[in-house]
Formats: sequence, structure tokens, C-alpha cells
Amino acid sequence: MENKKKRKVYKKKRYTLPIAVVVLLLLFRLYLPTYAKNQINKSLADIPGFYGEVKDIDIALYRGAYVIDSMYLNKVQAKTQVPYLNFPKTDISLEWGALLKGKIVSDIVMHDPQIIYILEDQKVDSTETTVDDWSKALTDIVPVDINEFVVHNGKFAYVMLDADPNIDLNFHSIELTATNLRNVVSKKRTLPSPIKATGISIGNGHMVLEGHINLIKEIPDMDVSFSLQKANVTALNEFTRHYAGIDFESGTFELFSEVAIADGYLKGYIKPLLSNSKLTGKDDGFLGVLWEGIVSFFKFALKNQRTDTLATKIPIEGDLNNVKSGVFPAVINIFGNAWIQAFKGSVDDEIEFKDAFVEKK
Repeated sequence: MENKKKRKVYKKKRYTLPIAVVVLLLLFRLYLPTYAKNQINKSLADIPGFYGEVKDIDIALYRGAYVIDSMYLNKVQAKTQVPYLNFPKTDISLEWGALLKGKIVSDIVMHDPQIIYILEDQKVDSTETTVDDWSKALTDIVPVDINEFVVHNGKFAYVMLDADPNIDLNFHSIELTATNLRNVVSKKRTLPSPIKATGISIGNGHMVLEGHINLIKEIPDMDVSFSLQKANVTALNEFTRHYAGIDFESGTFELFSEVAIADGYLKGYIKPLLSNSKLTGKDDGFLGVLWEGIVSFFKFALKNQRTDTLATKIPIEGDLNNVKSGVFPAVINIFGNAWIQAFKGSVDDEIEFKDAFVEKK
């Protein structure tokens, strides 16, 4: 009888520990999203001059991933309530292929992210943030190396509320892919991270950015090209009216650029082109019509008559703390496009990463 009682007690004890472990694991799983959410919110709160929060965290242990739901960030003293960063859904997952090779790296996929740069908000006085502040926040949110970073349907906007009417220059429908962001795959390449982005600008222009970058530096190194093609120039009327006092009735605006940055030194160019454009003097008053007449005259004199294109090429070079643009070459290039040879509507493929190398004294 006593032996039977002992066996029953033994059996109870034998199952007690596994059951306790399972219960603890379940409780840990239930609490994990709350813990992760609190940690991320703490990291956001630690960024000087900014405030933000995460609405919810969804953990998917079976695929080693978590989804950040509705994360935003804004300046503490911002004049508006429009978030500077707004990330509705961010999926961060482990890459199992790399894990099997003994490396812990992650893939990040962002859905519908928005960066809204409101000039008035960014001008307000607040505690200055440093590279270390942002690096610490990023490391807390993604504590492993990033092998692939993908953006679906992103938006970037530059907004000036003090202008009348307001200026809103933006790119939407952005699709971006960047890989090897922390030198995960190879440590031999100078620029280890390929990047490519496409999007739509105001005026339905087609944007393409591609090249290579190295983000593991305080000032990232890069060799990138940018092109914006076939944008309706009338979409820029708020901008051109504010800065130049002119309105376009029709026309096409394009922009091409190449930029190389090495150790904080930049070299490149910006090439704007204006095709088949026509100014309008409607409702501008006498002085407005007179000014647009003067602009129209010079536009006619300086455009390439064969291609109906007004263009220039502006070289830019220098330390990032003191970048200088070539004003004289830009003026010369306007005449060159008009009277010698029209600029082609594409990237010129003349800037390489090594062009930004400078001898250290």
C-alpha cells in the first residue's frame, strides 16, 4: 500500500515540473509582446528632442519574427501634429539561411512608411540629436545585423507651410530594396550595400535611384545616381511661384544627378531639364505679366530650338560641411545646351566613387 502511494506521489512530481515549465513558457509568450513594446517605446523616448510610440507588437516565434504595428516619431516642439516618421507596419524576421551558417541577421520589410519633412517643424528649437542617439535607438529596435531592407509603397514629402499656397514636394509609391546594410555578407567591398528605389513624383514623374552605399560610418559613403523623368512641370507651380514668381501652363520637367561621397567629401552634379514649357500670365497683374514676359524672352533665347529644351548642368563638390556648387559652369552650360549641343535626358555615367577620394593632409 505504501509503495502504491509513493508511486502516485512520484508520478505527480514527475508531471509537475513539465507542466510548470509549459505554463511559464505560455506566460512568457503572452507577456513577450508587451515587453517588446515597452522596450521599443523606451528607446523612442530616449531620443533627445523627439517623442513617439508603438501601438502594438505581434510575435511570430515559429518564423523568428515580430511585427511592429503603427510606430511614429515627431519633434517635441513641432508646430504641427503630423508625424515626422510614420511606419504603419514593419516586419522584422530572422534569416534562417544565415542562422544555419552561424550568423544572426534579419530581414526588414516596411509597408506604407512615410517620412514627412515639414520645414517649420524641423526649425523649432529642441535638443539636438546625434548619430549615437539614432544608432542606439536602431540597435535597440533591431539588435541584429540587417541583411535585407525592403520598402513597399513608401512616401517622402518636403512641406513648407509658410509659403502661400503651401509647398508640398513629394514622392509616393516608393519601392526600395537595400541589402547587406551592416556588411553582413562581405567585408572586402568598399561599398558593400547595393540599393535601388523607384517611385512617382508630383506631376507623375518616374523616379529611379540606384547605386551602392556604406552605412557603417558616421557620414555614409556612397556612389548613387538619381533620375526623375517626364514630370508635369505645372505640379511645381507653387514652388516656382514662391521662389521665382512664375507659373507654367504646360511643359515637362526632368532631373538627373550623380553623387559620390567618400569620408565626408562629395563630388557630383545636378542636371535639370525643362522641355516644351509654356508660361502663363493669367491673373498675375501688370507686373506679374511683365516679369513672366522677361522670363519667357530669356527662356526662348537660351533654350535649344531643336529639342525645345532649357537645361544646365551644375557641378557640386566639397566637404559636406561646406559644399559648393559651380555657378559659373552652370551658366556656361545653359548656353552650351542652347547653342552647342543639347544635354541628353539621362544620367551621364561620369561620376565614380573614387572621384570623391581626396588626399588627407
